[in-house]
Amino acid sequence: MARCSPPLLRRFFCCAAKSASATSAAAGTKKKNIVFLGSPQVAASVLDTLLAASSSPDSAFQVAAVVTQPPAAKNRGRKLLPSAVAQLALERGFPGDLIFTPERAGEESFLSDLKGVRPELCITAAYGNILPQRFLDIPPCAGTVNIHPSLLPLYRGAAPVQRALQDGVAETGVSLAYTVRALDAGPVIACERFSVDECIKAPELLAILFNIGSKLLLDELPSVLDGSAKQKAKPQDDSKATLAPKMNSDESWLTFDEEAKVLHNKVRAFAGWPGTRAKLQLLNQNGEPDVLDIKVISTNVSTSCDKVGDENEILFSGNSLLIPCSGSTWLEVLELQLPGKKVTTARDFWNGLRGQKLLKST
Repeated sequence: MARCSPPLLRRFFCCAAKSASATSAAAGTKKKNIVFLGSPQVAASVLDTLLAASSSPDSAFQVAAVVTQPPAAKNRGRKLLPSAVAQLALERGFPGDLIFTPERAGEESFLSDLKGVRPELCITAAYGNILPQRFLDIPPCAGTVNIHPSLLPLYRGAAPVQRALQDGVAETGVSLAYTVRALDAGPVIACERFSVDECIKAPELLAILFNIGSKLLLDELPSVLDGSAKQKAKPQDDSKATLAPKMNSDESWLTFDEEAKVLHNKVRAFAGWPGTRAKLQLLNQNGEPDVLDIKVISTNVSTSCDKVGDENEILFSGNSLLIPCSGSTWLEVLELQLPGKKVTTARDFWNGLRGQKLLKST
């Protein structure tokens, strides 16, 4: 089983455990062991909050281990890099041999190591691995709780923020819920609502909701650790559940036979990964169409246009490309990206066309 253990931070597990016990004994109170599971940057912010809170002299808990996805090949060099959570833990001086990176959470060696940590509670935030029952049975009393960026039972699944934005919701939120074998179906300990701006994109909203979730977690930790949270946690109404399946790159294409609002919401939802793409037609000097693939970065919606063009012609007004859509609506493209190029403004892109006519693909 792979672990992140740079030489400078490598310690023997037994030594680390003894050190933690000695520290607790010296303080006169034994802190309860928490194990944190998460992987991307939004989860790293949660871990940072937990580490800061645990360093307080009067804290009732300590982060005893961190579990995250294995190092993955990233960027053009395809170099293996640790997850954002592993990187944050190492930067904060967390022992490298207590950062576990199993391929699957059901691996025997991993479960054995986890039992050795003796966690009172496991906390998950965008971990990205299915937790088997053998894992859930390890924390003896407090169990496992998850920070989920939706108002459960709405948007259960891997992409709650993205699917909520795609649906154009005006309100979402974050839930703190117990983890059970069924997908995001455990009793909800607490939740907080958040109004959604019409232009906010998925990466920004994810960061906001996990920040709210971190504070919610700290507020509820005392009751979770003493077991009283289980008494107040409310079962979810499965009849009201909706699903938020994982994003698929095949979904990223925009088709302009839909209303502009639908496309705008998709651009917001798919921002970051996988992004949204569109095929346009650029008429060359001979009047023949060349296909132009673009990545659509930022958009807005308009119900009117102050310019006149052919039925499929893309126009320019103000600082936006205006693409005609269904229902007499217009998608305003503010920023876009050509293959192999940097993100550019619609104005700079339009100026680069030098008067060539641009059409939407049909």
